[in-house]
Amino acid sequence: MSSIPTNAAPTESRRWTRRSVVPEMWASLAIAVMWLAVLVDAVWGPDFVSSSGSGTNTTTIPSAVFLALFAYLGTRVVARYGLDRRRDDG
Repeated sequence: MSSIPTNAAPTESRRWTRRSVVPEMWASLAIAVMWLAVLVDAVWGPDFVSSSGSGTNTTTIPSAVFLALFAYLGTRVVARYGLDRRRDDG
């Protein structure tokens, strides 16, 4: 009579890969959504308009410029904490 080995090792292996991929997936999705919001705002968003006291000089700045600044800062934070491999080692 022969014995059949159990599938404990592949199951444990799969569980480890799921655990390591899920945080990276959510971090990547969050970064993608931030930059997608910048893209949508650049295409359809309003502009910031500033005019001088007499109204002859106006300055127009797309609102996507300011939103991109905050998306950049958000990307750095999400990438640092969501894609960090060192926290999984401990």
